[in-house]
Amino acid sequence: MSTLYSISQAAQQLGVAVSTLRRWEYEGKLIPQRTRGNQRRYTAEQLMGMGRKLPSQSERVTLAYARVSSADQKQDLERQKTVLEMYCAAQGWTFELISDLGSGMNYRKKGLQSLLEKLLNGKIERLVITHKDRLLRFGAELIFSVCEMKGVEVVIINKGEEASFEEDLAKDVLEIITVFSARLYGARSKKNQKLINGMKEAVKAAQ
Repeated sequence: MSTLYSISQAAQQLGVAVSTLRRWEYEGKLIPQRTRGNQRRYTAEQLMGMGRKLPSQSERVTLAYARVSSADQKQDLERQKTVLEMYCAAQGWTFELISDLGSGMNYRKKGLQSLLEKLLNGKIERLVITHKDRLLRFGAELIFSVCEMKGVEVVIINKGEEASFEEDLAKDVLEIITVFSARLYGARSKKNQKLINGMKEAVKAAQ
């Protein structure tokens, strides 16, 4: 008789989260048997079959991620890329470099979306960033938690505060004010423009 595994045991065998197995069941990819108590049970043959579809350890890559908030920080973006490339090469890692130009509060950046897709698909062995806030201004801890569940190592090269932290944060705050003031007063209203211009002057004065 084939060995049967509970959902937690199956998740551990496949190296995925329990929620992933529930999603696979909903999508029809992996249908478990049910006990009289309606508990999920998986056969060894099922798990072996799914295991062949998952990326092997050798297929997983190191992903290096760089980001700056605005176009006038492109030099800093190139500096981040150089640091990441040199660091990964020094460790002997085969790596892929992804970069973004956009606010640390924008969750829809193309590079970040690609990172999340690869992370959820089990294609990443480790994630390398220069500073924690290069990933996201707020919400990085959530991604780090997903990394932990997926067995992905997170490497933060410099855990101290960046020299450009205040400037970068000011740009992110300005973006928030711009979006919300546009919603409140209209994108072209004089009140909105006055508020935005005032914030821009404050940002320049702080630099």
